Amino acid sequence: MANSCLQLSGFLISCLGWLGIVIATATNDWVTMCKYGLNTCKKMDELGAKGPWAECVISTGLYHCVSLTQILDLPAYIQTTRALMITGSILGLPAVGMLLMSMPCINLGNESQTSKNKRAILGGVLILIVALCGMVSTVWFPIGAHHEQGLMSFGFSLYTGWVGTIFSMLGGSILTCCSSESSSSSRSYQDNNRFYYSKQGGGNQPTASATNHAKSAHV
Repeated sequence: MANSCLQLSGFLISCLGWLGIVIATATNDWVTMCKYGLNTCKKMDELGAKGPWAECVISTGLYHCVSLTQILDLPAYIQTTRALMITGSILGLPAVGMLLMSMPCINLGNESQTSKNKRAILGGVLILIVALCGMVSTVWFPIGAHHEQGLMSFGFSLYTGWVGTIFSMLGGSILTCCSSESSSSSRSYQDNNRFYYSKQGGGNQPTASATNHAKSAHV
């Protein structure tokens, strides 16, 4: 029962983490940049927001974005962030599917518990890879933006990516450890049953021999 609750909790946490990674990938409010003071940039309409896909200008009543379409001319941190975030978003889909099919409340025919545990471990490993992609991207991007331009503050998308990374790492760890423990406990339970039956069977033999001896003595 405890392992089932841990698996369900790990599945829900992993889904929330993957959703955070997807939201961070699709939005551009990663960092807020300004070369001068905050008030000066607002007056000069030079306060900008930047993400992997576009660079935006924030002014009074205006939010204008320019897409970063020149892939070969982009800095390395933007290209790497794009590749890692897309990879994490894509890997999260089969991971969630595997974890859903490995839940204790879902049975696919006469599938053994060992197969479900292996599928849960594989899904947990994929979620950990998603967390690794999000961690590298959300750490490298603000560092690269700070070296390229003046970094003022972090944006909503970056916080969402951090939360998604933490949730994915926590959920993947829970699923991997929980599935391995449930597998070992089921094996030990089977071994105990075998030992019990063999001991019981061995204990019946002296009774049968004693009965035969009594019959022979009576004759």
